[in-house]
Formats: sequence, structure tokens, C-alpha cells
Amino acid sequence: MLGAIEAGGTKFVCAVGDEFGNISEKISIPTTVPEETMGKVIEFFKKNPVKAIGIGSFGPIDVNRESPTYGSITSTPKTAWKDYPIVYEMKEAFSVPIGFNTDVNAAALGEAGFGAAKGLDSCLYITVGTGIGAGAVVHGKLLQGLSHPEMGHILVRRHPDDLFQGKCPYHNDCLEGLAAGPAIEARWGAKGDQLVARAEVWEMEGYYLAQALMQYILILSPKKIILGGGVMNQKQVFSHLYNYLAELLNDYVVLPELSEYIVRPGLGDNAGITGSLMLAQLAYEEENQR
Repeated sequence: MLGAIEAGGTKFVCAVGDEFGNISEKISIPTTVPEETMGKVIEFFKKNPVKAIGIGSFGPIDVNRESPTYGSITSTPKTAWKDYPIVYEMKEAFSVPIGFNTDVNAAALGEAGFGAAKGLDSCLYITVGTGIGAGAVVHGKLLQGLSHPEMGHILVRRHPDDLFQGKCPYHNDCLEGLAAGPAIEARWGAKGDQLVARAEVWEMEGYYLAQALMQYILILSPKKIILGGGVMNQKQVFSHLYNYLAELLNDYVVLPELSEYIVRPGLGDNAGITGSLMLAQLAYEEENQR
């Protein structure tokens, strides 16, 4: 069996499953402070022995194996977790291979293997929730350079009616600062699920997301784009997004029908944890090839 951890800003999901994405047991643990949360994570895997563990974590994280801080959560706004060596702590507790990447990269891997992008060697997974992040699969492998992608922090043009200063603690009015869940709440005075009937909220959201998708499409040209996260549960965003994206691209590139090209996760809420199982399998295979 394989172990998987989807380490999120509000909760850690831990699961046991197999290399085909089948989950046999799963629990959710609130994200509080490392000592408390990780204690419960370790307890879960002590009760459920596995041959490898995959971790898909909120970020930023250090994924450079040559770095002395590899396996750490780095400059997160969650101060209790800043510079926390999550891989080291798991290795101290378990003598098994450990795969490590971002939660959105894990979700991209899961959707490419078993979800909306199954059978494709290229996809982009974007989560729009408490923050905005994206993971990409290119030629069947996760995209990584000096570090992992941070596509939620690109700059976008302001909506003509938007006077909100932005919510990102690092950049104020980057994409995340203007379009993530906390930005919606701060701008409009209520959470997204309480603003369902206000068309202007979702028109503005579609305006910002369409700009981001245009840039991702022009740079990465993914074969499928998958939009997850709590904000995207408001399905009325999609029609605004499609309309603005078509207007922005202006037929410059040929794309499939947008409603078939830009979709919700095929795995639903299990995209990240399924991808983390795949990270575990990849770590196991790599260890046994040495």
C-alpha cells in the first residue's frame, strides 16, 4: 500500500491506497500548528503501514534536492509553518521513500493519471480557493525549474470597476490578491457562497481568471485546463471566463470548445490526494532503481 498526504492550509488529508488511485482509507486533520497536526499525521501512518509516502503540500516549498532546505515549507503566510522541514520529520518517523511536491502539482498529476486529463501528456491544474496556485504536467512530467511554478502570483490588468487594493501579503494586487477567496470576501463583504446572486462578483472573477488563463495558454499550451478549489464551485464563473478568454485571445490560437477544454476536476475533491499517491509510487520506483 501507498501513503498520501495532501497538506493544505486549512486541513491535512491523509490516505492509504494503491498505484491505481484507489483509496482504501482517508482522514482529515485540521491544520493548526506543526506539532499538533503532524503528530496526528504520524499516528495515522503508524496504524496504516505503507511502502512509500507522497506529500502534496501548500507552498511555497523547497523542491530542489540539492538545497540544504529541500523538503521544507518556506515563505508561507502561515507563520507557524514557515521553514518547517516536513519531509525530514516524516523521514525521522518512517523509513520509506517519500515523494514531495506542491499540492497543485500533485492534483495535476492525479488529473493526468486518472481524471479529466487521463490519456493526455499535458495538462494544467489550477486551484482557486484560499489562495491561487497551479501545477502543470508537460510531456508526462511535472513542470519544475529552479523551483515549482507560482502561477497564482502573476500580474493582471485591473477590472475597470475594481478599486480593491488587493489581499496578497507579498504583492497586494497580483492574481491571488485580486481573485482568491479572501479577496472576494474582503472586496464584497461576504464569502463567495453568500454572493451567488450577485452577477457583478462573478463577472469580475471571470475577468481576472481569463487573463491568467490566456497567459498560461500562450506560454504552456496545455492540452487540458482543470479548474478546482472552492471558488470554482460557483459554476457561474465559467461562462464569464469563457466569454472574456475568447475576447482576449481573439482567435489568435486555435483551441477546442472552451467548455470541453477548461473543465472542473474529474476526480472532484480527490485530485490532490490521488496525485499524492502517485508521488509515493514515483518515489518508490526511484528508490528501487538506485
